[in-house]
Amino acid sequence: MLFKYLTKYTSFSEEEQRVIASEIRVEEYKKGTILLWQGDVLTKCYFILKGCIRQYAVNALGREVASNFYTEEQAVVIYNEHSESKTSKYTLTCLEDCVLVVGDLATINDTYNKYPGLKSMTNRMTVEIFGSVQEDFANFIASSPEERFKSLLHKRPGLIDRVPQHQLASFLGVTPESLSRIKKWISSL
Repeated sequence: MLFKYLTKYTSFSEEEQRVIASEIRVEEYKKGTILLWQGDVLTKCYFILKGCIRQYAVNALGREVASNFYTEEQAVVIYNEHSESKTSKYTLTCLEDCVLVVGDLATINDTYNKYPGLKSMTNRMTVEIFGSVQEDFANFIASSPEERFKSLLHKRPGLIDRVPQHQLASFLGVTPESLSRIKKWISSL
């Protein structure tokens, strides 16, 4: 699976792919593992090979508000370099047992110097992800809760079976009861 990404965004030779893959750190995390706490300084980035990660923040009222769910073949990076404190506004937690590629942000420039193609690959992935996030956000704020749920069903149908309903409701900006009504209404169509 790693080779797929090494070749999707760059033209690494087979030998370069093998060398890079041998240096990549892959770790397993159990369901419930906190990868990052809100308020901590981010030191790692992740790429999901297997599993599901929830990104959320605790708001001023003490409620958890889900802002994203990451699943297989997605990168998990919180961009906060522009922030004065460099602390994360989010918590990242494993909703399932996960297998992740783990990158150390402190050594990323050394890695890019060693493998310049990785920087190009990362930049392309970032542009792709950022464009998708912008589009999703614009659609999200312009849509009704029912439309948000339909969009989720269309774009990420498997997520509904992997994420607890109260967390999906938070992500969609509705109460769990409203989400139940929406699901019932949509299934009756």
